[in-house]
Amino acid sequence: MDVLMAQSFQMNQIITVKDVMKFTSISRSKIYELINKESKYYDPTFPQPVRLSESRIGWSAWEVHQWIGAKLESRE
Repeated sequence: MDVLMAQSFQMNQIITVKDVMKFTSISRSKIYELINKESKYYDPTFPQPVRLSESRIGWSAWEVHQWIGAKLESRE
């Protein structure tokens, strides 16, 4: 997975929700539930988005990569 992700984007890049969906295999609605502190599905370990403009957000590719790595390490 690391090789695939490293080839797909730069680690210091801001990526879109579509990219987050592609790399995590999580739906758009679930991603927004994971970052919503009011949701019962809120995950404080999931990377929070970065506000790029009034109507645009993105995610740190590095943080998404780290989150995926932590999930892989935590499996039994």
